[in-house]
Amino acid sequence: MVNHLEYYKVFYYVAKYQSVTAAAEHLAISQPAVSQSIKQLENVIGAKLFIRTSKGVRMTAEGELLAEYVSKGYEQIELGEKKLVQMLNLELGELRIGASDMTLRFFLLPYLELFHEKYPDIKVMVSNAPTPETLTYLQEGKIDFGVVSTPFDKVPGMDVVRVKEIEDIFIGGRKFISYKNKMLDLQELQRLPIISLEKKTSTRKFMDSFLEKNNVVMNPEFELATSDMIVQFALRNMGVGSIMKEFAADYLESGRLFALRFNKIISKRYFCIVTDGKNPVSAAGRKLLDMIYKGHEEVMVEDDKDGCF
Repeated sequence: MVNHLEYYKVFYYVAKYQSVTAAAEHLAISQPAVSQSIKQLENVIGAKLFIRTSKGVRMTAEGELLAEYVSKGYEQIELGEKKLVQMLNLELGELRIGASDMTLRFFLLPYLELFHEKYPDIKVMVSNAPTPETLTYLQEGKIDFGVVSTPFDKVPGMDVVRVKEIEDIFIGGRKFISYKNKMLDLQELQRLPIISLEKKTSTRKFMDSFLEKNNVVMNPEFELATSDMIVQFALRNMGVGSIMKEFAADYLESGRLFALRFNKIISKRYFCIVTDGKNPVSAAGRKLLDMIYKGHEEVMVEDDKDGCF
C-alpha cells in the first residue's frame, strides 16, 4: 500500500467529487493523469472501481467498499495536518516545564501569566520538583525545559542560560536580636541553631559547599522541605534560617526578621533555564522561551567558570 499512496489520494478525490474533472482541478493535475492513476490502482487491486456516466463517474460496489475505508484514513491525515498547523500556530498543544517552588514563584510565574493571556488554548503543565529531579525529567524528555537554581551538575548536551541572579542570607527573629547589625565571623554559625532546606536541594548543596570552603560545617537542627516553612520557623525564634533573600523580603522590610551580616560575602547564585539538545522543545515551549529571553540579557553558560555549576 505504501508504494501506492498517491493512487489512493487520487481515488479519494474522484470518489469524493464523483468527477474526474473536479478531482483534477483540486489536485492541480491533468485529467489524463487522474484517469491513469485510477487505472493503475485498479490494476494493483484487481477490481474495477468506477464506471463512467454522462454526468461523471459512479463507483462500483468494489469502489464503494474501498472508499469507505480510504476516506476515513485520508480524512484522519487531513485532520492531523490541520491539528499540526494549529499546534504550530499555538492554537492548541501543551507546554511542559520543570521548576522548583523557588524558581516558579520568583521568576517563572509572571511569564506563565503573560503566556496564558496570549495563548489560552495551550495546556500548561508544571512539574514542581527540586533541581536534581527537574534535570532528570529533562533528560527523560518529560519536560520541554527546566528552570533551576545553581549549583547543579551539568550533563553533556545540556544547554544552560542564566536568567536571574539570586542572593542567599541567614535570617533571625527577636530572640537573636543581639546579632543584628554586628559583623559576624562565619564560624559563629556553628554555635547557632540552624534551620535549612533538605540536603537534596541545590540551595542546601550550595550553602554546604560555601561554608565548607570557609572551614565551617553546618549541622542544622531543623531540615525542612520548603523555604516558606523556614521563614515561619524563624518568625517563631526556633533558629537562624538559611534562605534565599526574596522568601523573607516582606518580613525583612517590616523588621520582624533581620539578615545576619558576615565578614565573608556569600557568593551569588543564579536561576538558569536548561534545555536538552537531544529532546526538541515544543512550539509552545519555544514561544515561552522567546518571551523570557526578550526580557533578559541572554548569557549562555558553557563551563564552571561562569559560576552556574
